Amino acid sequence: MTAARFLVVLDADSTLIRNEVIELLADEAGRRAEVQAATEAAMRGEVDFAASLRSRVAALQGVPVAAFERVRARIEPTPGVHELTAAVHDRGGVVGVVSGGFHEILDDVAPGLGVDRWRANRLEIADGELTGRVDGGIVDGAAKATSLQEWAAELGVPPHATIAIGDGANDLQMMAVAGLGLAFNAKPAVREAASLVIGPQDLSEVIALLP
Repeated sequence: MTAARFLVVLDADSTLIRNEVIELLADEAGRRAEVQAATEAAMRGEVDFAASLRSRVAALQGVPVAAFERVRARIEPTPGVHELTAAVHDRGGVVGVVSGGFHEILDDVAPGLGVDRWRANRLEIADGELTGRVDGGIVDGAAKATSLQEWAAELGVPPHATIAIGDGANDLQMMAVAGLGLAFNAKPAVREAASLVIGPQDLSEVIALLP
């Protein structure tokens, strides 16, 4: 494998895309309000992310697999995402996404946005419906940081040549281990901890910071 010059790793929900996928799925269950409130609390760091995710996924029990197609149709890429991923590739970099969201949506969305590799949670499915449980381990803040470090090692990218972009408390560990941690569309605690804060909700603003 040819070594990459640098690595950019983004969060997905409210960073790579403008949506919170779990809230779109909760719409299908008629439970968006309660899930949205729980998501906000988790992103502010007020509750444990893994425990919060399990409780929110439980609210999705009974949602049919057919809902995935409706949710994918509602996904809105964040302004500037195509320009950013193209610029990363032009300069010899790699784009990764590590998400507390779900492979069932990201597997469809990520390739079209120029993402090279991604990791997310999986939803347990039985008889064509969501069981309300996560299938496998949960991608939390620690897993995000580990993913960035593992990908950098695989690609031969030194830690100083990594950039992490996120908005919520579960992105803080990933931002801390990266050479540059960028707060994007972020909660106050994340803005305070970041190396830099990107003001406008436009990912093309990051291009000027690329190596």
